[in-house]
Amino acid sequence: MIDIASSLRLRLDRAALVANWRWLAAQSGAACGAAIKADGYGLGARAVMRHLADAGCRDFFVATWAEAAALMPPPAGVSLSVLHGVGEADMIAARSLPARPVLNSIDQVARWRAAGEGQPCDVMVDTGMNRLGLTTEEAVSGALAGLAIETLMSHLASADEESAQNARQLAAFGALRDAIPARRYSLANSAGICLGTDYAFDLTRPGLALYGGTPRGEAAGHIRQVVCPEALVLQVRDVRVGETVGYGATWTAQVDTRVAIANLGYADGYLRCHGGTGGATWQGAALPLIGRVSMDLTAFDASDADAIGEGDWLALDYHLPDVAAHSGLSQYELLTGLGPRFERIWN
Repeated sequence: MIDIASSLRLRLDRAALVANWRWLAAQSGAACGAAIKADGYGLGARAVMRHLADAGCRDFFVATWAEAAALMPPPAGVSLSVLHGVGEADMIAARSLPARPVLNSIDQVARWRAAGEGQPCDVMVDTGMNRLGLTTEEAVSGALAGLAIETLMSHLASADEESAQNARQLAAFGALRDAIPARRYSLANSAGICLGTDYAFDLTRPGLALYGGTPRGEAAGHIRQVVCPEALVLQVRDVRVGETVGYGATWTAQVDTRVAIANLGYADGYLRCHGGTGGATWQGAALPLIGRVSMDLTAFDASDADAIGEGDWLALDYHLPDVAAHSGLSQYELLTGLGPRFERIWN
C-alpha cells in the first residue's frame, strides 16, 4: 500500500481529554460516564473510549448500533449503551453485541420484552425535551414492570441556560426515581453537571465538555482544549494592492500582501461562516482569514509571517467558545463537522 501523507490533521491532546473527564467527575460527585456518539464527537470514538477507560471511566454512550459495532471489542470492564434504542432491524445486533439499548418508547419496551431472556436495558423518560423517551405517564403506568432496568435516564433541554425548565425537569425526574425501580438514575449532561450535584443522581453523561467545549460559565477555566486543527500551506503568493482574493472578490488588498493558501475548505467542515473572523497562527504569527472559504482552499494573510512557505503547517484558531461566538455555529457543530480528510493524531 502506498503511504500518502495527509495535508490536514487534528492534533488531539489525550491529557486534556482525561483532565476534562476528571474535572467533570469531581463536579458530579457521582459516577461519570462519557458520550462518544458521532465517532467521539469527531475525535475518533475508539481512541476516546480507550483513553477514558484507562483513566477509570466505565460507562459509555453511543447513538446507534452501527456505532456500537464499530467499537467491538470494548475495553474490559466497561458498559456501552445505545441511545437510540432498538428497532425491529436492530434486534440481532442488540442480542449479540455486549451493549444495552436505551428504550425510548412503548413499542421499544414491548419489542424488548417480547425477545425474552430478561436482559438488562436502559430506559429514557421524557421530562420536557420532547425528543426521545417515554412520557412520564407511560413510564409510571406499569409498562416498565418486570424489566431489568440498569439505568433510568432523562435529558435536560436547557441546562446551558438560566431556565426555569431545569428545576422543573429535576423535580419530574426525582419523582420518577421514587416511582420506578432501576439500579441507577441519570439526568445530567455536561451543562447539567455544572448546575450542581442535585442534578447528578447516580451517573452523569458528559459529552461536549470532554472534548474542550464550555457548556456553561462555571466550566470556564477548568475545561482544556483537546482539538487543534492544522492545515498544510500549498502556496504562498504576493497579491498587489488593489487585487482581490477568492470567489466573489470579497477581499481587496489595501497594500501589497503575502497570502498563504491552505489545503482546507468547507468540504472539511471549515465553513464559509468563518470568513471575516477566522484565522490561524504560524510560529506565533497571526494569519487572519481573507476572502471566502472555498471547497478545498482557504486564504490567510501571511504578511506577519515572512518565512512561511509551501509545506508549512498552519494551526487554526479553534478555541471552541470563541469560534462559536464569532461564526454562529455551536460548539457541537464545530467538533462534529470536522471531516474525514483530517488525520487524527493523539499526543
